[in-house]
Amino acid sequence: MMRTRPLKVALLGCGVVGSEVARIMTTHADDLAARIGAPVELAGVAVRRTGKAREGIDPALVTTDATALVKRGDIDVVVEVIGGIEPARTLITAAFEHGASVVSANKALLAQDGAALHAAAGEHGKDLYYEAAVAGAIPLIRPLRESLAGDKVNRVLGIVNGTTNFILDKMDSTGAGYQEALDEATALGYAEADPTADVEGFDAAAKAAILAGIAFHTRVRLDDVYREGMTEVTAADFRSAKEMGCTIKLLAICERSKDGTSVTARVHPAMIPLSHPLASVRGAYNAVFVESDAAGQLMFYGPGAGGSPTASAVLGDLVAVCRNRLNGSTGPGESAYADLIVSPMGEVVTRYHISLDVADKPGVLAQVATVFAEHGVSIDTVRQQGKDGEASLVVVTHRASDASLSGTVEALRKLDTVRGVASIMRVEGE
Repeated sequence: MMRTRPLKVALLGCGVVGSEVARIMTTHADDLAARIGAPVELAGVAVRRTGKAREGIDPALVTTDATALVKRGDIDVVVEVIGGIEPARTLITAAFEHGASVVSANKALLAQDGAALHAAAGEHGKDLYYEAAVAGAIPLIRPLRESLAGDKVNRVLGIVNGTTNFILDKMDSTGAGYQEALDEATALGYAEADPTADVEGFDAAAKAAILAGIAFHTRVRLDDVYREGMTEVTAADFRSAKEMGCTIKLLAICERSKDGTSVTARVHPAMIPLSHPLASVRGAYNAVFVESDAAGQLMFYGPGAGGSPTASAVLGDLVAVCRNRLNGSTGPGESAYADLIVSPMGEVVTRYHISLDVADKPGVLAQVATVFAEHGVSIDTVRQQGKDGEASLVVVTHRASDASLSGTVEALRKLDTVRGVASIMRVEGE
């Protein structure tokens, strides 16, 4: 039997995502009510400025006083899609204190202060859901913390930023340079006017922190995530990748150590074999590859950004939170019981592709090989091309730690025969 009194929802933010959430709540009201067991009512919408026409939203619901809205006391669920750290953090905390559960899409805040927000939700017996914070419409957080709750996740490897994937895919498929591909992404609306958060890996790093925390039952903050942007990736890097049967992706990688005592989380461009499922992810799409003991290898794929896809994830959380509200229960909270060590990047072990500019004369290869050996880095393959006294030397290593590779490169730079290090890129997915 359906309850007739509606569950009241406060919406913080009415931009691309917020307006789509409001639209779906209105147009799908009967279906949402049937799925929840009670109608849901949009009780207020907090925005920065009033006066702008917002299609489908009663102007009487619009307010610039977000604090008063979340403190009303009759609000059941607060949907936060304004982003940023403040005032979002204060508003979410106030929502818990005044009896509301929260659905958020705020990756930056959750990556920085997720533990404190979970603690506040638990203290007041409320829900904190955030499926939309990581991969848009792709169901990922719920499978990790519920469907795989009985399994042991060892690795999460993913493309979690559509802007960067579009740029790299364009460079791969057309031979375009970075700036040319970025300009096209901007013209098509895939990149912001200031793309720094995307291309420098800040967006993906926040998502990696959230994913690592859930996957490994350990608190991983944004500061724990190694971050390297993709602005230095060149057309020459793609040519080298193709010669190896690879492409290049900006990856978020979260791994459990082999002995199970530590985890790492990192974001950086990497070569990945064309045979790997992530290599076929094109355009602005996202995909995340999960490896676990019992389930084996799983891949989650779909649109990772945009108003409708993100709103889909928000509404999925809204339905779940409203059901919990009716049942007088809460869903899963933070799981950090494992409390594993978060290791620094220097301890990460992977393969490397190093391109060197060297003098074209006898003995150069031997000198370079000696440096690698002295630092305990084993060479897999070497390719050398020379002309008119100058040459390029491409070295692909076996697996080595980031610290040992850094020492190797520093020593290589001191050789008289090495003119410069053209590029260094990790090789993942093997």
